[in-house]
Amino acid sequence: MKFPLTALTAAALITAAPWALAQNVAIVNGKAVPTARVAVLEQQIAATGRPIDDTVRAQLKEEVVLREIFIQEAEKRGVAATEDYKNQMELARQTIMIRSLFTEYQKTNPVTDADIQAEYDKFVAANSGKEYRARHILVEKEDQAKAIIASLKKGGKFEDIAKKQSKDPGSGANGGDLDWAAAGSYVPEFSEAMVKLKKGELTQTPVKSQFGFHVIRLDDERTAVIPKLEELKPQIAQQMQQQKLVEFQKSLRDKAKIE
Repeated sequence: MKFPLTALTAAALITAAPWALAQNVAIVNGKAVPTARVAVLEQQIAATGRPIDDTVRAQLKEEVVLREIFIQEAEKRGVAATEDYKNQMELARQTIMIRSLFTEYQKTNPVTDADIQAEYDKFVAANSGKEYRARHILVEKEDQAKAIIASLKKGGKFEDIAKKQSKDPGSGANGGDLDWAAAGSYVPEFSEAMVKLKKGELTQTPVKSQFGFHVIRLDDERTAVIPKLEELKPQIAQQMQQQKLVEFQKSLRDKAKIE
């Protein structure tokens, strides 16, 4: 029994590119170039989020035709018999198989919502409490730090001195600003001196650490602002997936017998 074409099917056949309806894109020197090759390239492009239109499809068609021309010439010249080709093919085979192995592992060992919640709870516990916004000027010698403190007491501008004299390139360029951070983010000597200060106060003596001598000013403090789970969930999931993969790789390395 024959079934008539529906209007939708007929329209699809009319609008589809002729080569897309055929089994092959082209015949190159008597050898068929299947449309499946174009489909594979389309999938790779689609995975990047790039839209695929008729112009892109035409470019892909030309690419697979050119590839066939080039591969035929390479075969004529015996490229496949060279050691360089064999070695590169082996590396490519390994890369594809390893990527597939890791993808399969991640599919069968997903990060669960419970895992993410537990990791978030650790983050909250470690970052709760106060946050401080401080500035510092870091110099090599204690005498330099004492001179800076004396200058500040006489009305010197902290930000200007930090830009000129601090050897901390990151904060120095910003007038010594260290932005908001928990006390535990700093080395103990710095942290201990900073938390004793009141808003607007300056350390009266240089603070020595492994980096040199610090002159510290506390600009502000607040209760730590913790992002909600929903905000951090994608980032936590990605980090935990990567950690699982690293542990999987390490377990394989540890179990391997290497002589």
